[in-house]
Amino acid sequence: MARLTDRAFEILRAEVDKCAAADSLAGEVYRRMVIKRLEKLRSQNGTFASIEEIRDTFKDEFPNFSEKALKAAVKANRPPGLFGKIIFAGSLLGSAAGIIWLLNLPFPMIRWPVAKTMPILLLPSFMSMDHNYRQAIALVEQSDQLVNKATAVADFDLGEIKAKEAQKHLDALPVWFLGYYPKRYCSFFSCSWRFTLDEFQAARKNVGRMEAQIFQQKNAFTQLNQVEQTLNAAKQQYQEAKTAADRQKATVNWQSAIDQLNQIPTETLAGETAKKTLKAAERDFQAMGGVATGSVQADNLIEAAKEFALSAAVASQKPPHPAAQWEQIAELWQEGINRLKLISVDNPGYLDAQTKLAEYQKNLGITQIRLQAEKDSTTALQAAKNLFANLQKDVNSQNPGYSLSQLQQIINQLESVKPGTTVYPESQKWLQSARKKQQEWQKN
Repeated sequence: MARLTDRAFEILRAEVDKCAAADSLAGEVYRRMVIKRLEKLRSQNGTFASIEEIRDTFKDEFPNFSEKALKAAVKANRPPGLFGKIIFAGSLLGSAAGIIWLLNLPFPMIRWPVAKTMPILLLPSFMSMDHNYRQAIALVEQSDQLVNKATAVADFDLGEIKAKEAQKHLDALPVWFLGYYPKRYCSFFSCSWRFTLDEFQAARKNVGRMEAQIFQQKNAFTQLNQVEQTLNAAKQQYQEAKTAADRQKATVNWQSAIDQLNQIPTETLAGETAKKTLKAAERDFQAMGGVATGSVQADNLIEAAKEFALSAAVASQKPPHPAAQWEQIAELWQEGINRLKLISVDNPGYLDAQTKLAEYQKNLGITQIRLQAEKDSTTALQAAKNLFANLQKDVNSQNPGYSLSQLQQIINQLESVKPGTTVYPESQKWLQSARKKQQEWQKN
């Protein structure tokens, strides 16, 4: 320990500089001499310098040296009190702890020599090894129990946490130290381990195996959740389907979900759950099969009926049409009706079929009315023409009353021709001519 502390030296040097500045002749020379004496005290080891020893360094050169500065320097140069001793003792302990920490570093070139000569210094390492070993073994067992006897996906989540913790404790065990058995430590703390290489490797293999199992199990549950969502969506899609194409698409998705359920590994917990889901899905799909078959048949018949109806609607555009065309249109409506009548009451598509059937029968009725009107109008016009021809042949041989009677029959026939028929425009010309002739004859 230095006889003059750094803090005391700085106080004395500041006062020496002050006194030297006041003496312009020999101040600098005296300053160097005094500083040299103080430096010598500071470099010496032993008991702290007394106030007289410090005063002797400058009393001849600087008799005006401040007594206050001297006392402050002496105070700063006193031995440390209780707090200082505690700090000093702490520094010693810290140094010792640092040495022990260094000796316990996980490097074979450091630990092996210490283990052979002074194994007690490796006490922290032994305690850490004992703790990590106990924790690793316990966590491996817990993880194995959770993984191999899991009842829900939450068990795998907890098992994964335990496996990771076990891995951390295994990583903390010094592999190079395997086989070393600290007898003295274990005689006091009852070690439950022997740190063999086989045991260490077995624990690592167990953790690795469980991590692989957990990964597989969680992947299987993820796959199961996705398949169940697809299955439920397909069922809902089928129930909400409005067209045959939508039902067909839903059926394909339903079957695809069933196929995916079969692909979930059976050795996993998710695979066991998938078996139950698969049975229910196949049962529902089979039950739906009959309904789906009937629906497909109904959809096909309805689609065929729509084709006939479309052809009839196209042929009906831009009337009037001759009777032959109206007959063809009526046949098309009838073909559509015949298809709809094939759908039975117990068929899922019966209601849709009946809706279309009512519409088509109404259109067929309208077509038949137009057909009949066309036929009747054509017949009436032809009858009027025939009567008019006969009237012209017999007009000179008959009496005027008979001629007027025949002419009235012609007018009646022409008036029966319906608007909207192909012969209506022609009948109106004949009707106009007949009425004119009737007026002329009536005047005569």
